[in-house]
Amino acid sequence: QSTVCEKIMELLGQNEVEQRQRKVLILSQDSFYKVLTAEQQAKALKGQYNFDHPDAFDNDLMHSTLKNIVEGKTVEVPTYDFVTHSRLAETTVVYPADVVLFEGILVFYSQDIRDMFHLRLFVDTDSDVRLSRRVLRDMKRGRDLEQILTQYTTFVKPAFEEFCLPTKKYADVIIPRGVDNMVAINLIVQHIQDILNGDICKWQRGAVNGHGRSYKRPFPEQAEGGALLAAGKRSHLESSSRPH
Repeated sequence: QSTVCEKIMELLGQNEVEQRQRKVLILSQDSFYKVLTAEQQAKALKGQYNFDHPDAFDNDLMHSTLKNIVEGKTVEVPTYDFVTHSRLAETTVVYPADVVLFEGILVFYSQDIRDMFHLRLFVDTDSDVRLSRRVLRDMKRGRDLEQILTQYTTFVKPAFEEFCLPTKKYADVIIPRGVDNMVAINLIVQHIQDILNGDICKWQRGAVNGHGRSYKRPFPEQAEGGALLAAGKRSHLESSSRPH
């Protein structure tokens, strides 16, 4: 979830650093929602469009943007307006960083994107908690309770079970209870600090360089912690969240 990434940034003290000077940054899959047609946007405004389906995302743009970030390039990331369900003309400039936390509901779904990551985190939160947070968030976006609940039962919950939950098997570490699990979060924070301090040796993931996957698991499997992504020198941390 985005709250997990924000907590990690807070503990690292990176949220107080000027954006261009940050060594760690957060990038959200939410930024890469496709531009909707007039018909799709009309459905979206009525809560009848499935934003939790893999086809809702511009995966080509997402992949090329991540690739450029991994290569140390400055990129422009789309800005998405969740009230109007539209991609704005303004973009957000993202500068190179040593660690990128990439979060979203379906970050493991596409193999091309999934294979870019060195460490994969899956944030496992109780369904009642997910629903309550969603209701509070969407009401702040001007949506009525009936529409929120209808969208949840029609699209969100089924899509989670069909598309998101099966990708849990790709996670290197699982974080139960989300941001409340400070043991797992502190382990991740320490791991990132080790990367920033140069204490972690070079990582290699097979899908990045064509060779076999070879890296040391940073956390014991029984710890049920989180996930981190990278290629070459740049590292990226990934977690699951629920946007729409």
